Amino acid sequence: MSITIASWNINSVRFRIDIVERFLAETGVDILCLQETKVMDDAFPHAAFEAMGYRHRLLHGQRMHHGVAILSRIPLAEARRNDWQDNGEARHIGARLPNGLLIENVYVPAGGDIPDRLLNPKFGQKLDFLGRMTDWSAALREPTLIVGDFNIAPLECDVWSHKALLDVVSHTPLEVETLERFQASHGWVDLGRRFIAPPERLYTWWSYRAADWKASDRGRRLDHIWASPDLAPAAKAFLVLEDARNWGKPSDHIPQIVTLDL
Repeated sequence: MSITIASWNINSVRFRIDIVERFLAETGVDILCLQETKVMDDAFPHAAFEAMGYRHRLLHGQRMHHGVAILSRIPLAEARRNDWQDNGEARHIGARLPNGLLIENVYVPAGGDIPDRLLNPKFGQKLDFLGRMTDWSAALREPTLIVGDFNIAPLECDVWSHKALLDVVSHTPLEVETLERFQASHGWVDLGRRFIAPPERLYTWWSYRAADWKASDRGRRLDHIWASPDLAPAAKAFLVLEDARNWGKPSDHIPQIVTLDL
């Protein structure tokens, strides 16, 4: 069986439902994982997804902040909501497919502006979040796909300027080392970089502050799709939809799609 799974930080699913519908109509992905939905579960735009055939939905919502969702044409089971932030924020939703594959959808905290946990508690919370993810990952024994907004661009070619961003939260050496420990804990395979090998440019986020995001191209790869080592060979294609940064009222992130032959 071949399935397509997409991940997208949508930055408010209700505000941007038009471009979500466009994305689903144009790609027809089997499963869509959203981050930063910014809506309580009872106010989620169920009707729009139902009309497009995404009848299986797992939600972990929060009013105005955070929030994650998995929307699927395929039956979903075993909803899991891990509190890796340790404060009740809605930042993770997990599901199991009928074939046993686990999908984990995560929204890692941004971490504030100062890369110092003593001066900036939000930065410490981000590192601790990743530490809890790492503990979970080390005990993982099943084929798993983890997707989402990790809020870290680990490689030099994942940012528009390695030198300029070394002290900027999302690309600091400490964050990169922390993410590398998470990756090593399960042998995760970074599918984006398996298909688009370094040093090729690969970005998934551009700030709203740029007058012309495409011309300045000051991007970062904050969004990721990683696979368990025994699942990674099933990945047959990987697509990044950079044009979506121009759609309607765009998110500052773009969607990614992986195709798995299972």
